Amino acid sequence: MTGRFVVAGPEDKGGGFDLLLGDRVILRHRVEAPAFRIAKGNPSVTMVRGNFRMEDAPSDERALRYMVLPQAAMTRIGWADGIAGNLDKGFVFLSDSPDGPPLLDLFFTLDMSLFNANGRDPSFDRISVDWVVEPNTMVWGGGEQMSHLALNGRNFPMWTSEPGVGREPGTALTDVMSADGSFAGGDFWTTNYPQPTMIFSGGHAVQIENSCYTELDLTSAGRATTRLWTGSADFALFVGRDVADLVGQLARDAGQRPALPDWTAGGAIVGLKDGGNSFERLEKIIAAGAAVAGLWCEDWVGIRQTSFGRRLFWDWQWNAARYPNLPERIAELKARGIRFLGYVNPYLAVDGPQYAEAEQLGYLALKQDSDEPFAVDFGEFGAGVVDFTNPAAAAWFAEEIIGKQMIDFGLDGWMADFGEYLPVDLRLHDGDPMEMHNRWPVLWAEVNHRAVASRGKTGEVVWFMRAGFTGVQAYCPLLWAGDQSVDFSRHDGIGTVITAALSSGLVGNAFSHSDVGGYTSLHGNIRTEELMMRWYELGAFSPVMRTHEGNRPDDNLQIDSTPDLLAGFVRWSRVHEALAPWIRHLRDEATTTGLPAQRALFLHYPDDRETFIIQDQYLYGAELMVAPVIEEGAVSRRVYLPGDSATVWRHVWSGEDRGPGWHVVVAPIGEPPVFYRPDTATAPLFASLKQVRDRQ
Repeated sequence: MTGRFVVAGPEDKGGGFDLLLGDRVILRHRVEAPAFRIAKGNPSVTMVRGNFRMEDAPSDERALRYMVLPQAAMTRIGWADGIAGNLDKGFVFLSDSPDGPPLLDLFFTLDMSLFNANGRDPSFDRISVDWVVEPNTMVWGGGEQMSHLALNGRNFPMWTSEPGVGREPGTALTDVMSADGSFAGGDFWTTNYPQPTMIFSGGHAVQIENSCYTELDLTSAGRATTRLWTGSADFALFVGRDVADLVGQLARDAGQRPALPDWTAGGAIVGLKDGGNSFERLEKIIAAGAAVAGLWCEDWVGIRQTSFGRRLFWDWQWNAARYPNLPERIAELKARGIRFLGYVNPYLAVDGPQYAEAEQLGYLALKQDSDEPFAVDFGEFGAGVVDFTNPAAAAWFAEEIIGKQMIDFGLDGWMADFGEYLPVDLRLHDGDPMEMHNRWPVLWAEVNHRAVASRGKTGEVVWFMRAGFTGVQAYCPLLWAGDQSVDFSRHDGIGTVITAALSSGLVGNAFSHSDVGGYTSLHGNIRTEELMMRWYELGAFSPVMRTHEGNRPDDNLQIDSTPDLLAGFVRWSRVHEALAPWIRHLRDEATTTGLPAQRALFLHYPDDRETFIIQDQYLYGAELMVAPVIEEGAVSRRVYLPGDSATVWRHVWSGEDRGPGWHVVVAPIGEPPVFYRPDTATAPLFASLKQVRDRQ
């Protein structure tokens, strides 16, 4: 990391400075244009079933215009004659008046890799910092974003929550979901996995190391404002050759991720929640010719029927009444190379035996005004919060629940759901829930990781999460994009899973996938055959292809509902299986470079500005271009093929070669636009996909 702190000059009387990474100014402070503000917060936080409303009415806001240097500080940093020159390290003290006491201390590390802002008056618990956004610079990041890959022009709150249903106020589904005052409809910025990281196309990145509520506000030209609900902030700074180099740095900074198991590339993971009947249905799917890597039965713990749909009974152990002879069934499948997967989340239903055990051991989060466990409303039932800030509680969940009840029982994977619901009005063993809320998914991921590692199963067992925050990358091997609506809607339908994969991949998550078919079906919104077929195509070109029956299975089409749907699933599960060597290559590449499997085009074409805002197609590694059809009724779509005049892209299904630029590609159902580079060693594998798809 190379950086400099440059004082603006004597004429500013110490009122200005620049912070540089390499040769680029990333922060510019002047008396007339201060980069720092502080205030006293007055927050209001409301949660309804995982949906949050964050409001604040700050007071005593102050722009910190002036650098003020007490004599002791001047001596310490060698500025005996006043403010001048360049610094490689130092302390800067800011105030709202030339002669006022310091209100904010800035600290710079020697190599400029870390920048701290610490308030001196604890009553000021809001910090705002403006970062320079040069003209024509694009900014990406924000964790897993499902509506917009580029952050420019919008404000993105960083707070893990339910994303909402519809996610577009003013549309019928979103508005009806929010009509009861629960704001359950969501908005473009609501996400299970926020991460306060900004990646600038010029070649640097800024990552906020705090877990407090934060906003990344890029609504004003020329600057990116970070607003933090804290009085002390830490920023990690990165500079790279290009964005791909930055992505690698961010991945390494997050820590070494667990490997994706080989078996997950051996076909589809079939999601069924039909009790013992799931096995009979699976046999018919296999008999039809499907390539099956696993059977995922989230209802292995039993079900609870609610007005939302068929939900699970949140007590994490085998329900023998719903799945008779399950241990024997699991063993039989595994002998055939098919793994069994289940479900778990970090909460315990108040009417289940594990809740009673956790309560007796003192492992549940408590009410603020008593020693009674805090119960979270999950919609027609309550659940206790296992307090992972208590090391004993985290160890208990990892060993007694995931270790003994799941891994030892025979599960080779599971959905590690939720993580977003930590209320801010409970009492934890250690820590402020306002600070711990965003960290909760990371603690949850660590519990799962610990359980798997304790059995020596890292790289063999797969588990997947929708919730996340900075640091989750070191523990979680696989993301899934959450609970999309079963439709083509712009902000909550099939297309959002592409943006989710691209955005999460930029901040160090190598692998993402989605519920094939979508999940949320409410208010008459149900799956169509077209949606299912298009999601098959998308799933086949994802690192993991996993189907889901959704929240209302009986109301919706399933992969085995009709002969055509089953035939389509068979076809694309085979394509996924055929791509296994490529998926394993991408896994190994992620380990060495930090690059994700599904990549934004600009990671390989950083000088092509046309690629900067493309979020509905992706490079699947460097040599394969995938442009799923995500518009209802579409039988063609525009596809951008990057490169120079010598670059050739070959259409997988027709064999036709095309050069760089925009193309309208014919794309009937069964023929999603997919192109590969014919001049590479992997070209024969990609060329074989047409034969695999068409095999009877």
